Amino acid sequence: MALVMRLLLSALLTTALAAQTGLTYSQLRQFIRSSVDQRLKDKDVAAYLKRQVVRFSISDRMIEEFVGWGIGPRSLKAIEALQETTRGLPPPTVEPAAKKVAPTQPPPPSGEEQRQIVEHARSLAEAYTEDLPNYVCLQITRRFFDPTGTEIDWLKLDEIKTRVSYIEGKEDYENLSVDGRLTGKNFSELGGTTSTGEFGTILASLFDRSTDAEFRWARHSLLRGHPVYVFHVEVPKHRSSWTLTSIGNSGERSRTIRSGFTGLVYIGKESGRVLRIVMEAKELPSDFPMNQARSRLDFDFIDLSGQDFLLPLKAQAFVRTGRLLTRNDLEFRLYRKFTAEATITFEGVDDLEPLPEDDPEPQQ
Repeated sequence: MALVMRLLLSALLTTALAAQTGLTYSQLRQFIRSSVDQRLKDKDVAAYLKRQVVRFSISDRMIEEFVGWGIGPRSLKAIEALQETTRGLPPPTVEPAAKKVAPTQPPPPSGEEQRQIVEHARSLAEAYTEDLPNYVCLQITRRFFDPTGTEIDWLKLDEIKTRVSYIEGKEDYENLSVDGRLTGKNFSELGGTTSTGEFGTILASLFDRSTDAEFRWARHSLLRGHPVYVFHVEVPKHRSSWTLTSIGNSGERSRTIRSGFTGLVYIGKESGRVLRIVMEAKELPSDFPMNQARSRLDFDFIDLSGQDFLLPLKAQAFVRTGRLLTRNDLEFRLYRKFTAEATITFEGVDDLEPLPEDDPEPQQ
Protein backbone atom coordinates (compact mmCIF):
# COMPACT_ATOMS: atom_id res chain seq x y z
CA MET A 1 0.00 0.00 0.00
CA ALA A 2 1.29 3.45 -0.85
CA LEU A 3 1.79 6.15 1.73
CA VAL A 4 -1.59 7.40 2.93
CA MET A 5 -2.17 10.63 4.85
CA ARG A 6 -5.54 11.17 6.51
CA LEU A 7 -6.68 14.53 7.78
CA LEU A 8 -9.56 14.98 10.23
CA LEU A 9 -11.25 18.33 9.48
CA SER A 10 -12.32 18.91 13.07
CA ALA A 11 -12.62 21.69 15.57
CA LEU A 12 -8.89 22.03 16.27
CA LEU A 13 -9.06 25.72 15.42
CA THR A 14 -11.10 26.31 18.58
CA THR A 15 -8.57 24.64 20.88
CA ALA A 16 -7.07 27.08 23.36
CA LEU A 17 -3.50 28.15 22.72
CA ALA A 18 -0.87 27.00 25.15
CA ALA A 19 0.74 29.43 27.55
CA GLN A 20 3.42 31.47 25.87
CA THR A 21 6.98 31.62 27.09
CA GLY A 22 7.79 34.76 25.13
CA LEU A 23 8.58 35.40 21.49
CA THR A 24 12.13 36.08 20.46
CA TYR A 25 12.88 38.89 18.06
CA SER A 26 13.43 36.48 15.17
CA GLN A 27 10.16 34.67 15.94
CA LEU A 28 8.22 37.94 16.01
CA ARG A 29 9.67 39.02 12.66
CA GLN A 30 9.00 35.59 11.16
CA PHE A 31 5.40 35.65 12.36
CA ILE A 32 4.75 39.12 10.97
CA ARG A 33 6.41 38.25 7.66
CA SER A 34 4.46 34.96 7.37
CA SER A 35 1.15 36.62 8.28
CA VAL A 36 1.60 39.09 5.43
CA ASP A 37 2.80 36.48 2.93
CA GLN A 38 -0.04 34.09 3.83
CA ARG A 39 -2.57 36.95 3.83
CA LEU A 40 -3.90 36.02 7.25
CA LYS A 41 -6.87 38.01 8.53
CA ASP A 42 -5.83 41.20 10.26
CA LYS A 43 -8.10 40.55 13.26
CA ASP A 44 -6.64 37.06 13.79
CA VAL A 45 -3.06 38.33 13.60
CA ALA A 46 -3.91 41.10 16.07
CA ALA A 47 -5.62 38.63 18.43
CA TYR A 48 -2.54 36.42 18.37
CA LEU A 49 -0.17 39.34 19.04
CA LYS A 50 -2.27 40.48 22.00
CA ARG A 51 -1.65 37.14 23.71
CA GLN A 52 2.10 37.30 23.27
CA VAL A 53 4.88 38.33 25.61
CA VAL A 54 8.17 39.78 24.39
CA ARG A 55 11.15 40.44 26.58
CA PHE A 56 12.86 43.15 24.54
CA SER A 57 12.00 46.71 23.61
CA ILE A 58 10.20 47.30 20.33
CA SER A 59 11.60 50.32 18.51
CA ASP A 60 9.93 52.69 16.06
CA ARG A 61 12.24 51.34 13.37
CA MET A 62 10.91 47.82 13.88
CA ILE A 63 7.34 49.05 13.55
CA GLU A 64 8.23 50.96 10.39
CA GLU A 65 9.64 47.74 8.95
CA PHE A 66 6.45 45.82 9.77
CA VAL A 67 4.30 48.58 8.25
CA GLY A 68 6.46 48.44 5.14
CA TRP A 69 5.68 44.73 4.84
CA GLY A 70 1.97 45.53 4.81
CA ILE A 71 0.54 44.63 8.24
CA GLY A 72 -3.07 45.59 8.85
CA PRO A 73 -4.33 48.41 11.13
CA ARG A 74 -5.39 46.08 13.95
CA SER A 75 -2.04 44.31 13.88
CA LEU A 76 -0.32 47.69 13.98
CA LYS A 77 -2.28 48.67 17.10
CA ALA A 78 -1.35 45.38 18.75
CA ILE A 79 2.35 45.96 17.96
CA GLU A 80 2.13 49.51 19.32
CA ALA A 81 0.55 48.15 22.50
CA LEU A 82 3.46 45.73 22.84
CA GLN A 83 5.81 48.65 22.33
CA GLU A 84 4.27 50.45 25.30
CA THR A 85 4.58 47.41 27.59
CA THR A 86 8.23 46.86 26.64
CA ARG A 87 9.52 50.38 27.16
CA GLY A 88 12.63 50.25 29.33
CA LEU A 89 13.49 46.67 28.38
CA PRO A 90 16.82 45.99 26.66
CA PRO A 91 16.88 45.92 22.85
CA PRO A 92 16.70 42.53 21.16
CA THR A 93 19.82 40.52 20.64
CA VAL A 94 20.51 40.38 16.94
CA GLU A 95 23.03 37.83 15.76
CA PRO A 96 25.56 39.36 13.38
CA ALA A 97 25.24 38.07 9.85
CA ALA A 98 27.68 35.27 9.30
CA LYS A 99 30.27 35.93 6.67
CA LYS A 100 29.40 33.89 3.63
CA VAL A 101 32.14 31.59 2.52
CA ALA A 102 31.98 30.05 -0.89
CA PRO A 103 31.40 26.31 -0.43
CA THR A 104 34.11 23.98 -1.57
CA GLN A 105 32.28 21.16 -3.28
CA PRO A 106 33.82 18.35 -5.23
CA PRO A 107 32.65 18.32 -8.82
CA PRO A 108 29.43 16.40 -9.48
CA PRO A 109 29.75 12.85 -10.80
CA SER A 110 29.62 12.52 -14.54
CA GLY A 111 26.29 11.76 -16.17
CA GLU A 112 27.19 8.08 -16.48
CA GLU A 113 28.35 7.92 -12.85
CA GLN A 114 25.07 9.51 -11.73
CA ARG A 115 23.12 6.91 -13.68
CA GLN A 116 25.14 4.12 -12.05
CA ILE A 117 24.57 5.56 -8.56
CA VAL A 118 20.80 5.65 -9.09
CA GLU A 119 20.69 2.19 -10.69
CA HIS A 120 22.72 0.67 -7.86
CA ALA A 121 20.36 2.26 -5.32
CA ARG A 122 17.44 0.89 -7.36
CA SER A 123 18.81 -2.67 -7.31
CA LEU A 124 19.26 -2.49 -3.53
CA ALA A 125 15.75 -1.05 -3.12
CA GLU A 126 14.25 -3.83 -5.24
CA ALA A 127 15.90 -6.44 -3.02
CA TYR A 128 15.26 -4.50 0.18
CA THR A 129 12.29 -6.44 1.54
CA GLU A 130 13.81 -9.79 0.52
CA ASP A 131 16.80 -9.21 2.77
CA LEU A 132 14.79 -8.17 5.86
CA PRO A 133 13.95 -10.54 8.69
CA ASN A 134 10.57 -10.50 10.39
CA TYR A 135 10.59 -7.91 13.16
CA VAL A 136 8.48 -5.73 15.41
CA CYS A 137 9.12 -2.24 16.67
CA LEU A 138 7.50 0.57 18.62
CA GLN A 139 6.28 3.49 16.53
CA ILE A 140 5.83 6.73 18.44
CA THR A 141 3.78 9.38 16.66
CA ARG A 142 3.73 12.85 18.19
CA ARG A 143 1.05 14.96 16.50
CA PHE A 144 1.02 18.75 16.46
CA PHE A 145 -1.12 21.48 14.94
CA ASP A 146 -0.72 25.18 14.29
CA PRO A 147 -4.01 27.10 13.92
CA THR A 148 -2.15 30.30 12.98
CA GLY A 149 -0.72 28.79 9.80
CA THR A 150 2.71 30.27 10.46
CA GLU A 151 4.71 27.12 11.34
CA ILE A 152 5.96 28.70 14.59
CA ASP A 153 3.06 28.19 17.01
CA TRP A 154 2.94 24.39 17.13
CA LEU A 155 0.68 22.90 19.81
CA LYS A 156 0.85 19.23 20.75
CA LEU A 157 -2.32 17.28 20.01
CA ASP A 158 -1.44 13.79 21.25
CA GLU A 159 1.14 11.02 21.34
CA ILE A 160 0.33 7.61 19.87
CA LYS A 161 2.26 4.42 20.59
CA THR A 162 1.81 1.72 17.97
CA ARG A 163 3.19 -1.80 17.73
CA VAL A 164 4.32 -2.34 14.14
CA SER A 165 4.87 -5.88 12.93
CA TYR A 166 6.72 -6.51 9.69
CA ILE A 167 6.03 -10.14 8.78
CA GLU A 168 6.80 -11.64 5.37
CA GLY A 169 6.98 -8.21 3.75
CA LYS A 170 3.69 -6.91 5.15
CA GLU A 171 3.11 -4.16 7.71
CA ASP A 172 0.57 -4.52 10.53
CA TYR A 173 -0.27 -1.73 12.97
CA GLU A 174 -1.67 -2.29 16.47
CA ASN A 175 -2.32 0.77 18.60
CA LEU A 176 -1.14 0.47 22.17
CA SER A 177 -2.09 3.84 23.61
CA VAL A 178 -2.99 7.45 22.94
CA ASP A 179 -1.50 9.82 25.51
CA GLY A 180 -0.84 6.82 27.74
CA ARG A 181 -4.45 5.57 27.62
CA LEU A 182 -5.39 2.27 26.06
CA THR A 183 -7.55 2.51 22.96
CA GLY A 184 -9.59 -0.05 21.11
CA LYS A 185 -9.30 1.83 17.82
CA ASN A 186 -7.03 0.74 15.04
CA PHE A 187 -4.59 3.11 13.40
CA SER A 188 -6.94 4.16 10.60
CA GLU A 189 -9.76 5.00 13.04
CA LEU A 190 -7.91 7.59 15.09
CA GLY A 191 -8.75 10.53 12.83
CA GLY A 192 -6.39 13.42 12.36
CA THR A 193 -3.29 13.12 10.21
CA THR A 194 -1.86 9.60 10.05
CA SER A 195 0.58 7.93 7.68
CA THR A 196 1.61 4.40 6.72
CA GLY A 197 4.02 2.85 4.26
CA GLU A 198 7.33 3.75 5.89
CA PHE A 199 8.46 0.10 6.13
CA GLY A 200 9.52 -0.48 2.55
CA THR A 201 6.46 0.56 0.54
CA ILE A 202 7.57 4.14 -0.13
CA LEU A 203 11.08 3.05 -1.06
CA ALA A 204 9.87 0.28 -3.35
CA SER A 205 7.34 2.54 -5.08
CA LEU A 206 9.87 5.29 -5.72
CA PHE A 207 12.28 2.95 -7.52
CA ASP A 208 9.67 0.81 -9.23
CA ARG A 209 10.30 0.73 -12.99
CA SER A 210 6.67 1.62 -13.69
CA THR A 211 7.02 4.80 -11.61
CA ASP A 212 9.85 5.91 -13.91
CA ALA A 213 10.94 8.65 -11.49
CA GLU A 214 13.16 11.35 -12.95
CA PHE A 215 16.42 11.77 -11.01
CA ARG A 216 18.53 14.91 -11.45
CA TRP A 217 21.78 15.76 -9.68
CA ALA A 218 21.46 18.15 -6.72
CA ARG A 219 24.63 18.14 -4.60
CA HIS A 220 27.08 16.35 -2.33
CA SER A 221 26.20 16.51 1.38
CA LEU A 222 26.35 14.86 4.81
CA LEU A 223 23.48 13.18 6.68
CA ARG A 224 24.01 12.05 10.28
CA GLY A 225 27.70 11.76 9.55
CA HIS A 226 27.21 9.75 6.34
CA PRO A 227 28.52 11.31 3.11
CA VAL A 228 25.66 11.25 0.62
CA TYR A 229 24.75 12.00 -2.97
CA VAL A 230 21.59 14.10 -3.18
CA PHE A 231 19.31 13.90 -6.21
CA HIS A 232 16.20 15.85 -7.14
CA VAL A 233 13.33 13.51 -7.91
CA GLU A 234 10.05 14.12 -9.73
CA VAL A 235 7.10 11.83 -10.45
CA PRO A 236 3.99 12.97 -12.36
CA LYS A 237 0.54 12.12 -11.05
CA HIS A 238 -0.25 9.48 -13.68
CA ARG A 239 2.77 7.40 -12.61
CA SER A 240 2.63 8.12 -8.87
CA SER A 241 1.27 5.76 -6.19
CA TRP A 242 1.24 8.42 -3.47
CA THR A 243 -2.35 8.87 -2.30
CA LEU A 244 -3.83 11.55 -0.06
CA THR A 245 -7.10 10.91 1.74
CA SER A 246 -9.26 13.57 3.40
CA ILE A 247 -11.61 12.37 6.15
CA GLY A 248 -14.65 14.40 7.25
CA ASN A 249 -15.64 15.33 10.78
CA SER A 250 -17.63 12.16 11.40
CA GLY A 251 -14.74 9.96 10.31
CA GLU A 252 -16.08 8.95 6.92
CA ARG A 253 -13.74 8.84 3.96
CA SER A 254 -14.66 11.87 1.90
CA ARG A 255 -12.16 11.86 -0.93
CA THR A 256 -8.95 10.19 -2.06
CA ILE A 257 -6.66 11.46 -4.79
CA ARG A 258 -3.40 10.39 -6.33
CA SER A 259 -0.73 13.06 -6.26
CA GLY A 260 2.43 13.60 -8.21
CA PHE A 261 5.38 14.91 -6.26
CA THR A 262 8.80 16.48 -6.31
CA GLY A 263 11.48 15.89 -3.70
CA LEU A 264 14.98 14.81 -2.80
CA VAL A 265 16.66 11.42 -2.42
CA TYR A 266 19.78 10.99 -0.29
CA ILE A 267 21.97 8.02 -1.27
CA GLY A 268 24.84 6.95 0.99
CA LYS A 269 28.21 7.09 -0.77
CA GLU A 270 29.55 4.16 1.26
CA SER A 271 26.50 1.87 1.31
CA GLY A 272 24.81 2.87 -1.93
CA ARG A 273 21.50 2.75 -0.05
CA VAL A 274 18.80 5.37 0.29
CA LEU A 275 19.06 7.15 3.64
CA ARG A 276 16.37 9.82 3.20
CA ILE A 277 13.37 10.47 0.95
CA VAL A 278 11.70 13.90 0.90
CA MET A 279 8.42 14.29 -1.00
CA GLU A 280 6.12 17.25 -1.62
CA ALA A 281 2.79 16.94 -3.40
CA LYS A 282 2.35 19.06 -6.50
CA GLU A 283 -0.64 20.33 -8.46
CA LEU A 284 -3.25 19.45 -5.82
CA PRO A 285 -6.81 20.09 -7.07
CA SER A 286 -8.16 23.48 -5.99
CA ASP A 287 -11.27 21.86 -4.50
CA PHE A 288 -9.33 19.27 -2.48
CA PRO A 289 -9.26 20.10 1.27
CA MET A 290 -5.46 19.81 1.50
CA ASN A 291 -3.55 22.76 0.08
CA GLN A 292 -0.13 21.33 0.80
CA ALA A 293 1.31 17.95 1.80
CA ARG A 294 4.89 16.86 2.29
CA SER A 295 6.72 14.03 3.99
CA ARG A 296 10.22 13.00 4.98
CA LEU A 297 11.42 9.46 5.72
CA ASP A 298 14.84 8.62 7.18
CA PHE A 299 16.55 5.24 7.21
CA ASP A 300 19.59 4.17 9.21
CA PHE A 301 21.47 1.00 10.07
CA ILE A 302 20.02 -0.67 13.17
CA ASP A 303 21.23 -3.76 14.99
CA LEU A 304 18.87 -6.74 15.01
CA SER A 305 20.27 -9.71 16.94
CA GLY A 306 23.86 -8.81 16.13
CA GLN A 307 23.34 -7.91 12.45
CA ASP A 308 22.87 -4.43 10.96
CA PHE A 309 19.86 -3.81 8.76
CA LEU A 310 18.73 -0.62 7.04
CA LEU A 311 15.44 0.24 8.77
CA PRO A 312 13.18 3.28 9.18
CA LEU A 313 14.56 5.63 11.82
CA LYS A 314 12.08 8.51 11.81
CA ALA A 315 9.63 10.33 9.56
CA GLN A 316 7.59 13.50 9.36
CA ALA A 317 4.26 14.23 7.69
CA PHE A 318 3.05 17.81 7.13
CA VAL A 319 -0.37 18.89 5.84
CA ARG A 320 -1.90 22.35 5.32
CA THR A 321 -5.68 22.67 5.08
CA GLY A 322 -6.58 26.31 4.68
CA ARG A 323 -4.83 28.03 7.55
CA LEU A 324 -4.68 24.92 9.75
CA LEU A 325 -1.36 23.08 9.76
CA THR A 326 -0.82 19.57 11.11
CA ARG A 327 2.52 17.88 11.63
CA ASN A 328 3.34 14.34 12.68
CA ASP A 329 6.79 13.46 14.03
CA LEU A 330 7.30 9.69 13.89
CA GLU A 331 10.05 7.64 15.52
CA PHE A 332 10.69 3.91 15.21
CA ARG A 333 12.22 2.49 18.38
CA LEU A 334 13.02 -0.76 20.19
CA TYR A 335 13.36 -3.02 17.15
CA ARG A 336 13.09 -6.72 17.95
CA LYS A 337 13.44 -9.78 15.73
CA PHE A 338 10.18 -11.70 15.52
CA THR A 339 9.72 -15.44 15.52
CA ALA A 340 6.57 -17.54 15.73
CA GLU A 341 7.51 -18.58 19.25
CA ALA A 342 8.29 -15.07 20.46
CA THR A 343 5.93 -12.91 22.46
CA ILE A 344 7.05 -9.29 22.32
CA THR A 345 5.23 -6.49 24.09
CA PHE A 346 6.04 -2.86 24.76
CA GLU A 347 4.09 -2.48 27.97
CA GLY A 348 5.51 -0.06 30.50
CA VAL A 349 7.46 1.93 27.92
CA ASP A 350 6.88 5.54 28.87
CA ASP A 351 8.64 8.88 28.54
CA LEU A 352 11.08 7.90 25.82
CA GLU A 353 13.08 10.98 24.95
CA PRO A 354 12.71 12.10 21.32
CA LEU A 355 15.57 11.24 19.00
CA PRO A 356 18.11 14.07 18.67
CA GLU A 357 17.71 16.46 15.79
CA ASP A 358 20.00 16.02 12.81
CA ASP A 359 22.83 18.48 12.43
CA PRO A 360 21.95 21.19 9.90
CA GLU A 361 22.77 20.11 6.39
CA PRO A 362 25.77 21.99 5.00
CA GLN A 363 24.60 24.88 2.86
CA GLN A 364 25.42 24.60 -0.81
